[in-house]
Amino acid sequence: MHTFASILALATTASAIQGFNYGSTFTTGAAKQQSDFENEFTTAQNLKGTSGWTSARLYTMVQGGTASEPISAIPAAIKTKTTLLLGLWASGGDTSFANEILALKAAIEQYGDDFANLVDGISVGSEDLYRNSPMGIAAGSNVGAEPATIARYIKETKDTIAGTGLEGTPIGHVDTWTAWYNGTNQAVIDACDWLGMDAYPYFQDTMPNAISESKSLFQEALGKTQQAGGGKPVWITETGQPVSGKTVGQSVASTDNAETYWKDVVCPLLSSGTNLWYYTLQDAAPDTPSPSFGIVGNKLTTTPLFDLSCDDVDTSSSSSSSSAGSSSTTKASSATTSGSGSSATETSSLGNSGGSPGGVNSAQISSEASATVTPSISTTLGSAAATGTGTGSGSGSGSGVGSGSGANGTFTAPPSATSTVPASGATGLQSGAFAAAFAAIMVAIYAL
Repeated sequence: MHTFASILALATTASAIQGFNYGSTFTTGAAKQQSDFENEFTTAQNLKGTSGWTSARLYTMVQGGTASEPISAIPAAIKTKTTLLLGLWASGGDTSFANEILALKAAIEQYGDDFANLVDGISVGSEDLYRNSPMGIAAGSNVGAEPATIARYIKETKDTIAGTGLEGTPIGHVDTWTAWYNGTNQAVIDACDWLGMDAYPYFQDTMPNAISESKSLFQEALGKTQQAGGGKPVWITETGQPVSGKTVGQSVASTDNAETYWKDVVCPLLSSGTNLWYYTLQDAAPDTPSPSFGIVGNKLTTTPLFDLSCDDVDTSSSSSSSSAGSSSTTKASSATTSGSGSSATETSSLGNSGGSPGGVNSAQISSEASATVTPSISTTLGSAAATGTGTGSGSGSGSGVGSGSGANGTFTAPPSATSTVPASGATGLQSGAFAAAFAAIMVAIYAL
């Protein structure tokens, strides 16, 4: 059994990054503008009781309401000196992804080194493998993407940034730990420079998940992801405990429990020097989703809903792990090591700790997928994406593991759906179909 300290040692990097996840829209569906991102980034940098929250993880390169214009978070980041974990949405089909590539190219051309020097990494997709898995489908999940598709998109992204200021930027994929531990997704692991793990013990209601169990649940999820990665760096791209919402299993959503989670899980991560993007700074903007994970409420303020200090927290178990990092966040040649962990096709007995409450507004995906891809910038930045049109049709809702409500909710619909991915408010592990499917999986595992 690995200790929390030894597991964190494997997840650390030479220079730790701290940040939050930022959706492209408000809960009303309105697109965020540059000033909105500036306000959010400045608030994060000045939170009371903590410091160092200077990075932003994005889900899309495309500005809300446009087909392929670069997201306005980029000039906001330049102005506020916020670093970026870029995201390219990968579940909207080839036409939608081509527009993500166009937006990336346009950002490189428009903002140059001011932009490139702020990029911590690039994530190609977010939980696409989970939504495409039997577990995700059983939960009523929406369109995801095949492993081969994500691997192809990663190669396309690497080709796009070759010869630009972003060349050598580490490229990875974000997914649930259960997706990483599924051996059928090895092609994605092989294509990645790093693995992004989303983990929410709050949603693991197939086993004891009271707040006192959160640290051990998170530890096991991280250990499984590292095992699957075969030595590749693991970045914590989403985790958190809701401040409000319904009780899931034994886990109660409250500010007290959110503070406990912060002290038990987040503080050791910070002490260890692990790359971390917490979910989230604010999700009640302006409407409060259920569950709500924001550390600030409807009003954007530097005063959090609970204590963010780690001064009185015993982090000695992980304090020595910061020197054991095996991956620098500076730009270097892309890693070629294939993941060699003993990942399995089953999802283990830990329950599901994934299913992001965050994402991209469905109207934005429709806009991207229905637009004709017409490159309007220099193609010398990389190979041009294929042209074409997407239908942008399809909708749906349903309960998805770990998904939350609101305009930035996780997208869930059957894989046979077309490229539109609705941001419906899902309800966590509440699907009867999922429960039955998971029970069957568990029976099979224990029979082994």
